[in-house]
Amino acid sequence: MKKILSIVSLFAMLTVIGCGSEQKKTTDSEQSTTPKTTDNYDPTRGEGKYNTENLKLSDKLDITMADEGEKISNVKCASCHKYSDEKLVGPGWKDVTKRRTGVWIMNFITNPDPMLDKDPEAQAMLEICLVRMPNQNLSDEEARKILEFMRKNDGLK
Repeated sequence: MKKILSIVSLFAMLTVIGCGSEQKKTTDSEQSTTPKTTDNYDPTRGEGKYNTENLKLSDKLDITMADEGEKISNVKCASCHKYSDEKLVGPGWKDVTKRRTGVWIMNFITNPDPMLDKDPEAQAMLEICLVRMPNQNLSDEEARKILEFMRKNDGLK
């Protein structure tokens, strides 16, 4: 019985050693946990389908759209975001439209995962908030209404 146990132990040890030598060696850059941004990444635009050509914002607030955006925000966003500058789970929204472009905001709220993977500002907020923003699966129309509410929240008239 001792002989069988010794053989099984030796076989197990050789299997572990053999499998260990098959491991892929990683470089220092592969070991980094900070995602890398691509050379053509535009931090004012973000990652997503919105750009200055397909998102036109008026200098005047659309009150109806902003009011509808507030209702959507109360359902989908208010559990994590306050409309003041106070952090809840996520950052507060006060002055967000003064710190970020409308295009960046639209890309972030409709495409949060790629933005969190690539955008340095989004990554910095993630380090503070410690919780990734979930994809709320907002329609383009809902996202645009939320952006209009953010503009209203920031004092645009």
